[in-house]
Amino acid sequence: MSHGSRVWFTMSEGIVSEIFFPQLDTPAIRDLQFMVTDRRGFFSDQRRDTICDVKAHAPGLPAYRMENRCKQGRYHIEQEIIADPDRSVLLIKVRLVPFELDEPRLYLLVAPHLCNRGWGNHAWVQGFKGEPMLFARNTGIDGPNVLAIGCSVPFIKRSVGYCGTSDGWQDVSQHRRMEWEYDAAPDGNVALTAELDTAHDMSFVIAVGFGTSFAGAAHHVLASLLDGFDDRFRKYSGKWQGWLRTLEFPNDDALGDDTPAKVSAAVLRIHEAKEYPGAMVASLSTPWGEYRGDGEAGYHMVWTRDLIESIGGLIAVGAHGRARRVLTFLHATQEPDGHWAQNMYVDGRSHWKAIQMDEIGFPILLALTAARSKTLDAGQLARFWPTIHKAVLYLLRHGPLTPLDRWEQFSGYSVFSLAVEISAIKAAASYAAAINEKEFAETAQRVALEWDSKLDDWMYVRDTALARKVGVEGYYAFIIPTEPSDVLPAQRPVPVRHWTGEGAPLAGEIVSPDALALVRFGLRAPDDPRILNTLKAIDATLRVETETGPCWRRFIGDGYGESETGEPFRDDSNGFGRPWPLLVGERAHYELAAGNRDEAIRLMHVMESFANASGLIPEQIWDAADLPAKGLYTRHPTGSATPLVWAHAEYLKLRRSIHDGRVFDLPAELEETPKKSL
Repeated sequence: MSHGSRVWFTMSEGIVSEIFFPQLDTPAIRDLQFMVTDRRGFFSDQRRDTICDVKAHAPGLPAYRMENRCKQGRYHIEQEIIADPDRSVLLIKVRLVPFELDEPRLYLLVAPHLCNRGWGNHAWVQGFKGEPMLFARNTGIDGPNVLAIGCSVPFIKRSVGYCGTSDGWQDVSQHRRMEWEYDAAPDGNVALTAELDTAHDMSFVIAVGFGTSFAGAAHHVLASLLDGFDDRFRKYSGKWQGWLRTLEFPNDDALGDDTPAKVSAAVLRIHEAKEYPGAMVASLSTPWGEYRGDGEAGYHMVWTRDLIESIGGLIAVGAHGRARRVLTFLHATQEPDGHWAQNMYVDGRSHWKAIQMDEIGFPILLALTAARSKTLDAGQLARFWPTIHKAVLYLLRHGPLTPLDRWEQFSGYSVFSLAVEISAIKAAASYAAAINEKEFAETAQRVALEWDSKLDDWMYVRDTALARKVGVEGYYAFIIPTEPSDVLPAQRPVPVRHWTGEGAPLAGEIVSPDALALVRFGLRAPDDPRILNTLKAIDATLRVETETGPCWRRFIGDGYGESETGEPFRDDSNGFGRPWPLLVGERAHYELAAGNRDEAIRLMHVMESFANASGLIPEQIWDAADLPAKGLYTRHPTGSATPLVWAHAEYLKLRRSIHDGRVFDLPAELEETPKKSL
């Protein structure tokens, strides 16, 4: 919330998992946890040997109470976790509650991952101004990052070592106490360990601070501890609560409690960079992170599509200032030819090198949505017009084919990408005409109408095996390839990544909820027979019923998910794609456009039901029998991203759409566009 603090944190499996510094695309630790022993040889690992409950202090306030209960009933560890609002410090207020322990001992274990890598870290033990601390250091492309750890009670022992050989977990798990006290562990994958003096006080505060120097990180730690947790908590919570009061949450009895909306708004705000305003990453979580290699970016990147979807959610609750920041970020990161990178670091450096055409269309739609919602006045929109103009020119020159669809599978005619491209060009043409750029407006409108008229020839397939099975004459396909061939496009095999079936699938046999974008962006009527046929194919193949309601998979044969036995997804093997809650929101928007408000409301509550105990909406939910050993439970999050920021944005837009009685992000310029029906 405050620019004085440049740390973010996540929690997973009952521990603090990652802390990010100095940017939210740069993890600085891999995990932070506790171990408990006693003099009779008891040993317990917080991650593996406890049952955890996590609750926010208040709706939309990212200050958490985490309680770990020993599975043997021998102790509890209670924690309150916040970021110091004025310094780059994570503060953890800890209370050990022993029940059946003989002289309990508590140990802190931290695995630095500075500069987003385990290798090359240097760890050492040192004091600062007479206070004992633990340190780690690494150097990235922007210079050194330093971590310091201090505590409000004395450290009895301190040690640093190498993970898997001389780290504190190896020591304490083997000896049931700390026997190793190493002062330095240079240049490696390191861990920091300390025994805490709980003999006289079992309540204390841990401070994990960051800086670009030894003294800077240590100073932050010491100053935070001197201010005290309660003082820091009051200021931290006050800032968050004050921001939430500036938002406009739709008040409608049918919408119910606004707690999920407050949580969603906070999730979106948390994921915005501080030093680079307007940059928002897809998620602070790392899908199947425990199986990821060193230095992987995960979802800690800016995807332009996710960014636009996310800021749309904030516009829906009145956070207009943040939308203007996003537009400025987009202006600053647009490439000279008018496109945006597939994804970026928060400073605008490109990461992956492909291009997704919907990511060029979405910024155009955002600018015009922002103008309609009064986020931008006429003068501000005019200043952003050169960015829109360049993006439209890129679409005209390089569309309608997309090198990658929105799910990053393969190139060709993508029904979702086409919906975004055509609607963006039409909306821009309308605006260009209004500002008297007649020639540009006429060219853009002519191309958009031409593409729209050909869309069915490109994407609507008839008399396929799937159509006959479902009982429809045809449907909109997911993607149609364009490679030269004597074979009809719908009958060509396509190279779907992580395909779950045998061999390559035929393009015409793959259906996806992506086709609903044609309705959402005003290109087809909700009752168009082709849309209704496509809905039947979608529901027959991708709809999954849960005890709280339906959810949908991304496309037939999707392999992005755990295996059927619950093994984590890996890039070198196929899993099985699970249902995505955000697709429930997209379906609800369709139902609202079709006049089915009650169904849209029902689906909104279904979407809420998939959130975890902290209110976070996951990327995917588990849809098979419970696998407790894998931590997988029906209707609950899988090991994919939790939260998915885009899903929270979709939820906020859905609440606003239901309240307003219209699809919130339908371009105003397309509301009166004649929609083709048979």
